[in-house]
Amino acid sequence: MSRVVIVGAGVIGLMCAYELRRSGVEVTILDRSEPGAGCSSGNMGWIVPSFARPLPAPGLARTSLRWIFDPAGPLYIKPRADLALARWVWGFWRHCNARDHAAGLRALAQLAAPTMAILDRMRAEGIGFEMHQSGVLFLFMTRGTRDEVQRDLEFMAPGGELAPRRLERDEVREMEPRVRPEVAAGIFVAQERHVRPESLVAGLVRRLQEIGVTVHAGGEVSGVRRRGRSVTAMATGTGDVGGDLFLLAAGAWSGRLARSMGVHLPIQAGKGYSITIEHPAWQPAHALYLDEARVAWSPFDGQGRVGGTMEFSGLNTDVHRRRLDAIRAAAGRYLRDWPTGAGETEWAGLRPLTPDGLPVLGRMPGYDNVFVATGHGMLGVTLAPSTAVVMRQLLRTGVCDIDLEPFRPDRFGPSAAQGIR
Repeated sequence: MSRVVIVGAGVIGLMCAYELRRSGVEVTILDRSEPGAGCSSGNMGWIVPSFARPLPAPGLARTSLRWIFDPAGPLYIKPRADLALARWVWGFWRHCNARDHAAGLRALAQLAAPTMAILDRMRAEGIGFEMHQSGVLFLFMTRGTRDEVQRDLEFMAPGGELAPRRLERDEVREMEPRVRPEVAAGIFVAQERHVRPESLVAGLVRRLQEIGVTVHAGGEVSGVRRRGRSVTAMATGTGDVGGDLFLLAAGAWSGRLARSMGVHLPIQAGKGYSITIEHPAWQPAHALYLDEARVAWSPFDGQGRVGGTMEFSGLNTDVHRRRLDAIRAAAGRYLRDWPTGAGETEWAGLRPLTPDGLPVLGRMPGYDNVFVATGHGMLGVTLAPSTAVVMRQLLRTGVCDIDLEPFRPDRFGPSAAQGIR
């Protein structure tokens, strides 16, 4: 039986561990902190295959120029001398065109398609977590923006009764009475879901412990031991952890670890913020997306969570008040009042972002027994179930059910590790 070592205990790493273990593989997980403590702990928990779009989009390069130096804007880049970030931003802007966006939509549609069925199967197999199936309501300040988004959603979502439903102002307010009259239009996608991500991580950890997966918290990886093109162990502060196959799923830290292995993975940390309200005075009936503001709202049992923004300020989770104030202000433009509650928790987490907006899935360049699953951006919870199945197939058989060409780890250019003999 193969021994697989997974680096990263976020939702991607945990789901990959589950799929591999249930197929008979011995699995060990290493993480620098507690499972799910990173971006998997305070995100919005959305499972939205029809919203699985690459972040670079036509027109976004021009729009983002207005945002990047405004600390209160949806996108903020902290000014600093960082050549890797400058190259990443240039690569991102180069992908903000119709051709690349359409190709990214096709690739993500293929990857996201089975995710709901896989998640339901995992739940039936004993992974317990809080899930809501109330759909997602998109809110727009202009009908023109609504119509642009509608085209992408119709490409990604099924037709018939489950097709995204175009709404006018009065229909939106009928569904959500607290929406302001300035909101001009909406789209309702009925089949989309959201989970409380903390409950999903906790449910996965419980199930993994039951089926014999070993999780090493505080096992930060400092390097690898290798023999030619094969890795024999991951080096950690508490000793080496050996295995037959290795999977890098370390989220925003994946680029740094890959670099130590001689592999070029241009992963940047995109910091997102959220505010969780305990026992809010009111809750929306649906998950909400405030489109122009890039702010999401997730109603949970006894909690409401509002989150958004994209900040490039390095590998840190420092919380900046102006970013949280911007989320509150954005919510106030779409909804009549902010719900009071028993208390609030403010959070920041790092999303792993690639310049083309697509995950990195496959075998690491220059290595025979190392694989990578990272770069899911804001779609980590959405794509985790299908990513886990893909990686289980790839590690077990070398092939999988979908075309991984758009997600190839070597698509960013040559790596030093490719010269290893």
